This record gives sequence, C-alpha cells and structure tokens, in this order.
Amino acid sequence: MSTITQESKTAEHLQTADRYGAHNYSPLPVIIESGEGCWVTDVEGKKYLDMLAAYSALNFGYSNERLIAAATKQLNKVTLTSRAFHNDQLGPFCQELCELAGYDAVLPMNSGAEAVETAIKAARKWGYTNKGIRSNQAEIICAEGNFHGRTTTIVGFSSDAQYREGFGPFTPGFPLVPFGDAGALRGAINENTAAVLIEPIQAESGIRVPPEGYLREVREICSERGILFIADEIQTGLCRTGDRFAWHHEGDEARPDVMCLGKALGGGILPISAVLASREIMGVFKPGDHGSTFGGNPLACAVARVAIDMIKNDSLEKRARELGAHFMSKLKVIGAPAVQEIRGRGLLIGVQIKPEYPKARWFCDKFMEQGILCKDAHEDVIRFAPPLVIDRKDIDWALERIAPVLLSADAES
Repeated sequence: MSTITQESKTAEHLQTADRYGAHNYSPLPVIIESGEGCWVTDVEGKKYLDMLAAYSALNFGYSNERLIAAATKQLNKVTLTSRAFHNDQLGPFCQELCELAGYDAVLPMNSGAEAVETAIKAARKWGYTNKGIRSNQAEIICAEGNFHGRTTTIVGFSSDAQYREGFGPFTPGFPLVPFGDAGALRGAINENTAAVLIEPIQAESGIRVPPEGYLREVREICSERGILFIADEIQTGLCRTGDRFAWHHEGDEARPDVMCLGKALGGGILPISAVLASREIMGVFKPGDHGSTFGGNPLACAVARVAIDMIKNDSLEKRARELGAHFMSKLKVIGAPAVQEIRGRGLLIGVQIKPEYPKARWFCDKFMEQGILCKDAHEDVIRFAPPLVIDRKDIDWALERIAPVLLSADAES
C-alpha cells in the first residue's frame, strides 16, 4: 500500500517537474488534477476558482459536455489525415468560421504563434506580388510592448529584452512604433511597408487598452497608404472583451484585412489556430508555399465547429461585457492603496500595482492561498481573465477574497 499522503502529492509532482522538465516557466505551485466549469481541483483535493482560463483558451470552462462529446465522437472516427488528403470536418470548419467572422477564406494552423507566422508570410508575399515591393525588402510595422508568440522571428520584434536576449540574430523588417500612437504609425510607413501587425488590446503587456478610435485610425491609415492591417485576436477574440472580436468595439470602420485567431477556438481541448483574410490576400499562397501536418486536422476542426456554434448562439459576448463591468466596478470600489490602475474590457482585466508595493506575483501567490488562480503580467499587473461561463456569484465569491489581499499589502521600504 502506498504511504504517500495527500499533502505530499504536490511536493512530489513539483520535484518531478523540476527534475525532468525544462525551466522555461515559473508557474504557481498548484498541481491541477481535474476541472469543471470555472473550478479546478488539485491533487490534494483542494478546489480553486480559475481566473486565468489558460490565457483565454478556456473561454468555455472545463469539462464542457458539448465540446467533450464532439471530441469523443471524432476520436472514434478519424483524428488526422494530414493535408495530403481532404477530411469531412475541414471544409465545414472553414465555412463556419468565415461566416462567423465575415471573411472569404481561412488557413488553419495549430498554435497562435503559427497563425502570426502565417500572417507574416501572407503579408510579405502580398507586398511583393500585389504592391510591387522590391524583393526581400518588405517591412511589417509592429507596436512596442507587443506579444505575438515566441518563435525566433516573432521575438525578434519584441521590445521585451528577456524575450530577445540570447536568441539572435533576428529577422529584419519589423520596425516598432508606440502602441496607441496613430501619428507615429503614419510616420513610420515607407515604400517597403507591406502591413501593420497589432493586438487590439495588449494582454501580455499588462492589459493595455489603446485610446478610443485608435483602431479606426489604423484602418484609415492602412487604406490610405495601400497596406494591410493585421489584427492579432488570439487572446482578445471570440467574445473575451465583450464583443465577438476586440476590433468590433470600434465598428466596421476598424475592420482588419487579416485576422489571427487561436486559443479559445480549440475549446480548451486541443490547439487550433487560424488566419482569416480576403480571397485576394489568401490567394498569394500556392500549393507547397505553406502548411502544417496537423493544421486543419479533423479532430481539432470537429471541436472548433462546436466552439464556433457556441460563440454564435450562447451570448458569450454579452456575458463577458456585463460580468466584466460588474467585476471592474467592484474592484475599483475596494480602494486599495497598492492599486495604481484598473483597466480592461469585458472579462480581460488588469490590476496595476504601484512600484513601491510587492510585485504582482506576490498577490497571485496570496490569491492562490485563498483559492483563486490568476497570473501576473509584466511583474506589475495582476491579470483576471476567467472562463466566460463564470457566474456572478463566483465573481462575488472571489471579490470577497481579493479585497483583503489587495488591502493587506504594505509598501516596500
């Protein structure tokens, strides 16, 4: 009979992960064993309210019956065909996603970073074939504070020193401008500019919301100068911010030419990402130009089709909008001296901590002790982004525990 106690299970798992796993993350010391709805249970039987939702990948919560049923049904049929053959889920997935988003064509991939890399390749080739940019001179303007993934190309245009240090040399052709500054963007465009790549809200950089009208200005500038507007909606899309896509907050006048999706598209079950664009833009890809063995696999497409249906019919954007407003208003009335600013949209909320107080990770550790799981962003911001299926009573339960922690912090000497 095993002599391992419940209390020692966490330590055992942490030791095993530390010994055999690469140390490229600094997770909270909780070992999740199961989940249902917005709640998870660790190996010791303790329950936690998940207020991170796997960085928006778990918008539908844990153990969603419809998503699991779709995955189970497809598992018993066929899971992978590669793109050497067609499968019966890919075409319907592409149609349903295009109809949901209002675009002509979709190119499915796996991770968010792959979607961004796909958009980069599309924009460059479009710049050469449609705009007449000189060979190998195309530029894509990005915003300071961006986070679009962790591939070598993408970290090369990050403004975060840690993401870049030790990984060069980097791919040229990605000038940076301040996020939210339309004038700086306009001034950075030249004859080699093919596109602008931005996040409608910078999540990893601390839930940075641009000034009202910024996305409309970006759209206007891109149209005037004949370049593409690429929106990275991997974290912000699919109802997270209180609208179907974050650019919707500024209306059709902010519509991007190319949109990257991921995370919640896979229902929190498995990875699938996508790039959407017009047929003209997507038409730059010819057979052999780009692809992925697992991209558009039938298992991922079957799950994503159910996720798309839930996005269309379950009023998730309304839930995110209303519950996010409630959550933010309650956070603001706490009046904690440690808090510098509370910002966000929908259920994507950042609580910025003043520099003289402990770092955001200190607060996340304290919240974990109270049964709440969240994570820091850029050391000084606590990110709250629960599954969109969360109830108001769960938010209120969390607030009863968040307030004392925020109020208990002492300024560092």
